[in-house]
Amino acid sequence: MKYVLSLSLSMIVMLCGKGQTTRQYPSRTEVITPMHKSSFNDSAACPERMQGGSPGIVNGLLVFNGSMDGNRQVDPQIAVGGNYVLHGTNSGLIIYNKKGEFIQGVSQKCFNNGIDPKMFYDVHNSVFVFDLWWYYDKPKVKPVNISVSETNDPLSAWNTYPVPAQNGVDGGGIGYSKKWIGYSFPGGKERTFIMKTAEAKAGKPATIYHFEGSLGHPVFGQDDTEALYFFEIAKKEFIIRKIVEDEKGTPYAVVVSQQPHNLQYMDYPPQSPQKGTAQKVSSGDRNPKNIVLQNGHLWFSQAVNKNGHAAVQWHQINANDGSIVQTGLINNDSSNYIQTTIAVNKKNDVLIGFQEANANSFISPRVAYRMGKDKPGTIREIISLGEGKGATDGVSWGDYSGSIIDGENLNDLWTIQSITNEKGKGETVIVKLPFGKRKMIKVKK
Repeated sequence: MKYVLSLSLSMIVMLCGKGQTTRQYPSRTEVITPMHKSSFNDSAACPERMQGGSPGIVNGLLVFNGSMDGNRQVDPQIAVGGNYVLHGTNSGLIIYNKKGEFIQGVSQKCFNNGIDPKMFYDVHNSVFVFDLWWYYDKPKVKPVNISVSETNDPLSAWNTYPVPAQNGVDGGGIGYSKKWIGYSFPGGKERTFIMKTAEAKAGKPATIYHFEGSLGHPVFGQDDTEALYFFEIAKKEFIIRKIVEDEKGTPYAVVVSQQPHNLQYMDYPPQSPQKGTAQKVSSGDRNPKNIVLQNGHLWFSQAVNKNGHAAVQWHQINANDGSIVQTGLINNDSSNYIQTTIAVNKKNDVLIGFQEANANSFISPRVAYRMGKDKPGTIREIISLGEGKGATDGVSWGDYSGSIIDGENLNDLWTIQSITNEKGKGETVIVKLPFGKRKMIKVKK
């Protein structure tokens, strides 16, 4: 690998125009050459890793197994595009077709190692993207490996960029726009960077733009815009930022809106009980695991404290002024809804994935949905995707939820959710909600 450092751009603040808009420029840039091309088909360097598949129908929906690693911290994610479902965990990467049939799988060693994968399918550039966080290096440079496929076929070539994240900590978020890939992470002085998708897709040396501090969680930018959005929950406010370019083509960040949310439920959720044990588990985070820009609005779900137990709350927010268009609460006073993510399609149909846990059950996968024309703040029903079979032996429960749009048809929505096996270890189910064929979705009257 090769690193080329440019002349550092200090954090420049400018007052621009009548509105006194503050620009935050990159603190520095560097150019990184990708490593040798990675591939799922390099059997010599990457022995096959077979897991999951076995598709079936559960409550009228296509469901198949994802990772079955038998580990409490699997951190499963998915991305859907072309004819494939790409699945990542702390132990490897797996490809299925959209029927839920296993195609190929490898370990992270094929992509420069790492854990805590976050991934998406770029609906504009028709490529898969994921990151792997590596912090075991002796120099403590802690690279974030950003891997980008060259086509919409994940079996083809990939380009992997090891981006330094000095003093950073794993647990970051990834997002994109028509032009940019963005990544943010906790720890260190510079906690956000962006890069151009076109350079990474082509396997060219890529300019990395680093920003001081965190700009917030990067957004899945499904709208046709080059601006890359970030979202932050700060105290009692929602802050929206975006990356745009000046007249010289240099990217900078600007605050789009900073508004009080005035929501009743915004505290972090308490830990949740399990059947037959005093061991409680983490319910997740009020900070969203993913955020979607669709039709000029930001959508996200979060786990919150609702009168002493965990509930799922979801929102639609105007991306231009930060106003809340609608908010919904998925709640059961006798149970706990935990670890949630959201997916939204071009018709504003919504999927909300999460898990359920309480003193009479084990961690079990759930999904809720709504149609774009439904009454604001409502969902149609909660669908069970299976029942957990054992109690976990620890609190940690990771980023155990992922939801995403089908990047090819822009209608169908997918989710991956964790379920405990008999030993209380994490297994997963992958589920498709076929919004392109609405008659296939069970609707509760």
